[in-house]
Amino acid sequence: MKKILVVSFISVGYFLNAQSLSNSPYATYGIGDVKYDNTIETASMGGISTAYISDFTSNFNFANPANNSNFELTSIKLEASNENNYFKTNYNDTKSTKHSTYLSNISLAFPISSKIKMGLSYQPYSSKSYEIINTETLKDGTIYANRFKGSGTLNTAQIALSYKLNSEFALGLRANYYFGKLSDLNEFTVSNTELINGYETKNSIRNFNFTLGTSYQHLNTRTDKKLTVGATATFGNTSNMTTEYVNSTYFYSAVDTKAYESIIEQKSTSSKNLLPLQASLGVGYGSENQWFMSAQLDYKKGENISYFGKSFDFQDSYRISAGGWYLPNYNNFRNYFSRVIYRYGAFYERGSLKIGSNSINKFGVSAGVMLPFKTSSITRMSGLELGLEVGKRGTLKDNLINQNFINFRVGFNFADKWFRKNLYN
Repeated sequence: MKKILVVSFISVGYFLNAQSLSNSPYATYGIGDVKYDNTIETASMGGISTAYISDFTSNFNFANPANNSNFELTSIKLEASNENNYFKTNYNDTKSTKHSTYLSNISLAFPISSKIKMGLSYQPYSSKSYEIINTETLKDGTIYANRFKGSGTLNTAQIALSYKLNSEFALGLRANYYFGKLSDLNEFTVSNTELINGYETKNSIRNFNFTLGTSYQHLNTRTDKKLTVGATATFGNTSNMTTEYVNSTYFYSAVDTKAYESIIEQKSTSSKNLLPLQASLGVGYGSENQWFMSAQLDYKKGENISYFGKSFDFQDSYRISAGGWYLPNYNNFRNYFSRVIYRYGAFYERGSLKIGSNSINKFGVSAGVMLPFKTSSITRMSGLELGLEVGKRGTLKDNLINQNFINFRVGFNFADKWFRKNLYN
């Protein structure tokens, strides 16, 4: 069984690299829709992770790799997301919906020693998957059409190490490798003509950076209450994004097959500021094995990216999150739901994308449960993870798009003392 799970970890990672993710028209800008870097566990709590140290021995924290002092088991996680987006704009009173289901995270984590813990993770970081057609009819009957199409996924593979300095302080380091291809196409056509004017941007991405984390947790052994403070910083881009831009005219001889292409403009650029400085600070308070709540502030420095042959600037952004969990009574074996972990959270994000005078902001609320397997114990907590996120992004001002979303997440955490030799037969 354990060998099957390890093989599945590798094969599912290959599938994740090939999948196509759905997202909003705002993905036309930059590297697309960023899938917030967390698991079902933290997403169900509004995204809090920087000051979140699990009370249990089976959950590895990748967002802040310092927060793994209690992690003692080998853990394999498989997670999937179902996204449901509902769009509306005042332009022609247009409404649309878009749905997508995809594998959102796969991870393997294990302790090396009582002080050193290690984790491997593979997940989509951002994606483009949109197609928009805008038409305009003049008084003489001439129809102008603009077609916008984007595709591709940016994936990330991560390796994290956690080191426990003493009973209260810990440090962590995560190396992040980003890879993938993203493309955008804008085609302009006029009725009664076959000639197409196309503007195409292709991005090839190979990028490294690092996340450094630290945490402090003080437990009052008399009351079982504990205070946690955590911080992270992501820095050190070591590669770049290569952008190929082409402005040309052509015909289509078949579906997506260009013929008689004539190049008007062509250029290649590179950017080393694809994934700029990010930082996070969190504080939490709770009672051992009973409840926990936390607040968190995330900051991301704005970046500059080449978009259809021109430079496009993103503004500095921040995210405020709050959330926590509650466990009624894990020792109550007569009532299963007393052993379920209930999670809750909310967030507000001032987005990095600004169109005209409008920042494309996002906010939402979340909830989730961890349903332990029948054989699960508080020292070997394996189970089914369920999460729900409801929120809003964008605005109707200036004919922009309002996006309402309902996201469902489901995952499994298989945790046990695997890959360890018995000292006695």
